[in-house]
Order: sequence, then structure tokens, then C-alpha cells
Amino acid sequence: MTHPQVVRVYSTYQDPDYECPWQSVAPRGSTGSGVIVGGQRILTGAHVVANATFVQVQKQSDPKKVTARVLAISHDCDLALLQVEDRSFARGIKPAVVGDLPKLRDEVQVVGYPIGGEEVSITEGVVSRVEVQRYEHSQRHLLAVTVDAAINEGNSGGPVFARNKVVGIAFQALPDAENVGEMVPAPIIQAFLSGVRRKKPADVPGIGVSTQPLENPALRKHFGMKKSDSGVLITAVQYGSSAWGAFQPNDVLMQLHGHKIADNGTIKYRGRYRCQFDALIGDFHCGDKVRARVLRDGRSEDVELEMQPMQWLVPRTEYDRRPMWFVFGGLVFQRLTAEYLRNWGDAWWDKAPKGLLHAYYYGLRRPQQREVVVLAQVLADDVNVGYESFANDAVTGVDGKLPVDMADFVKRMDGAEGEVVVRLASGATVLLDVRAARAA
Repeated sequence: MTHPQVVRVYSTYQDPDYECPWQSVAPRGSTGSGVIVGGQRILTGAHVVANATFVQVQKQSDPKKVTARVLAISHDCDLALLQVEDRSFARGIKPAVVGDLPKLRDEVQVVGYPIGGEEVSITEGVVSRVEVQRYEHSQRHLLAVTVDAAINEGNSGGPVFARNKVVGIAFQALPDAENVGEMVPAPIIQAFLSGVRRKKPADVPGIGVSTQPLENPALRKHFGMKKSDSGVLITAVQYGSSAWGAFQPNDVLMQLHGHKIADNGTIKYRGRYRCQFDALIGDFHCGDKVRARVLRDGRSEDVELEMQPMQWLVPRTEYDRRPMWFVFGGLVFQRLTAEYLRNWGDAWWDKAPKGLLHAYYYGLRRPQQREVVVLAQVLADDVNVGYESFANDAVTGVDGKLPVDMADFVKRMDGAEGEVVVRLASGATVLLDVRAARAA
């Protein structure tokens, strides 16, 4: 039997319905792959078991399916660890060992259960690229390894082997490319498993800054950079992030954890690969301390960051939780999230309202605004006549005050008396008689 540690994962999942947030869509099923990494523990992809209500696993050439539960999951880096309660499940199978980051041109084998068959499949290829990529599941930019071996539906969550060690977990195929796929690399897997052992939060931390390159000579001179200096300009800092209170807009970020940052935002990761400095983030856990050096007002300063979960004005991941919603006078309000934007289909980034997309891409989380509240839909009633066309617009004020977040918005609406005035980003005004709205 080849790679007996590789198993098939069956997931029954029930996604929330962001169009009607008080209900869920019908349950559906999917399959993926996984690998036994110790005892009754199976490593797979987070997207394989996201929103799962029931999970089973099956060994090679074994007709029996065994129930498993999600022990730990990190949607940020698309990894999950399953626990099988049946102690006999992995008997006689030596757990797979996680190796190190592979080198370019290293031969690899992608092992899993792609669609089109019932038995395990092995495709071979080589490592063609090591760099920071956008993870489709979480929209995070983290280190990834590209291989020229096919990763098809069902392969996801399965291991990628090199020299009989797991060097990656298959997690996505590149669109518009043939036989090209990407895997979560060994360093991120090791950090995830280490975090589980040490009972660390599963989130991959984020620095929480927006940056721009400093390749323009005039711009470098303006910020007092010497010829030997290099780095990127910090243009914004997200409230509540690792950088909040440590970095300031117009700081030049020159070093991160001992790595010198080039003017184009890259570092020499592990002394081998020229990658965006985001590559470092997957090596840390929330709560870890990370050193940085900035150029501030022409002077070099060393600062320390305590790593925190990534913070956005518009959250990117909303898996394994229900939508937050509030109805008042037939008006349905929701938080603006990436899942809400997906109501506009596969091309949501082109079809969703431009104002909401601007908040998604460029919105800055500040103390006075930590979430965007949206008037999602209008349930027709006498009390809200004339407001039907105002759906999918962001709330900019409740009785003249910008809501900090959804909880603050609800508090203001619940505390309103007489009339309540809701202003929208389009300039529209929604005025409701509070007593009539509550009665409705």
C-alpha cells in the first residue's frame, strides 16, 4: 500500500444564508483528503471541513467510514486537525512526518482522492515556485509553494510528499493554468501543529498595515533615507492590529524580526527565497513578540510588536459562525463581510455595489469605526414605504452619530425614542417612527 497514512475525508456542511441571515442553506456534502500525523489525528484543509456538521474519514481500501471531529482549525492558513475517537483506526499505520520547506525543482508527490475514482491517486511533479500567494479560503497573503502536479477537486487537504515526508497540504489549483497547484508549506504546517500542542490560538497573526514601495528617489529623500537604507512606507495602520500603537503612518519599515526589507517590500526568506515580507507572518503565533526597525522623522527606532489576529474593517473569514443581523421596522441590517459580498456570485468583486467594495479593499479600521453596518434589505411594510430602493447601502449615522460597530448600532436603535434617523452612504435618509416600527 502506498502512503497508507492518506485518508479520505467526508464532510456534511451547512453554510449560512447571507441573503436571509436568519436561516441556513440546505445541507450539502463534499469529499477531500487528509493525512494521519499522529495517533488518531488527521491533518487536512480547513476548507474541507468549514461549516461542517458531520465529518467521517476512511482509510485506503477499507469500506468502513469512521466518525471524526474537528479538534483545531485555522481558516487563515487553511489547515485543520481532526480527531478520530476510534483507537483502532490508525493501528498499524506509522504517522506521517512533517518535513521542511522544499527547494526549487524538488520532486514531489501529491497524494489524495480526486474526483473520478474511489482509490487513492498519486500525481508527481516538481516545486516550481516559492512565494507569498493569496489563499482563496481566507483571502490572506501567506507563504505558499507552487507545484506542477495536478491538484483537482477531492485532492484538497491531502498531503504533498518529498523524500517520504509531508512538505505541504494541497489547498488550491491555479485558475486558467493546467497541472499547476499550490500547497500550504511545511513551515506553516509546523507552526499550526505546534500551536495546537501548546494550546495557542489558531489564528495566523497579521501586522495590520498598508504599505507602498520606496523605489522612487525623490520619495526616499523626502523621508530621510540614506543610500544604504531600504524599506517600505507605512500608509495606514488598522486599529486593534499588531501594529497599532507601535507603527505610525509615514514610518518607513526597514526590518522585521532581523530580516532587512527591500524597497519593493521583499525579504530573503530563510536565506533562499526572495518573498514579500508577509512570508514571515506564518512562522508566528498570536501573543509572540516580534522585533521591528522603523525610520521615523529621519531617526531609526527599534520597536516590539505583540502579534495579534488580523484586523480588517470588513472581515474576510466568517466560517463556523452565523451571520449577525438586526431587524427594525422591516429593515434588515447586517455587518459588511466578505461572505455578505459573495451574495453577488462568483464575480462579486465586479458586481457588488462599488461603495461596499471600496470599504472592503480600502476601508481603515479606526477606534470610531470598527465595522461597517449595511442596510441589507427592506421587508415591505407600511412603516418603511418609500425605502425599498435603499438596500445594500452602508449606514453612516444614527441620529447624527456614526455607529462604531454592529453592537453599538443596535444599542442606538434600541435606545431611540420618538423618531430615529438613519443616514446612508448614498446620502439617503431613512426616518422611522420608533413606536410604529417596533409595533411592525
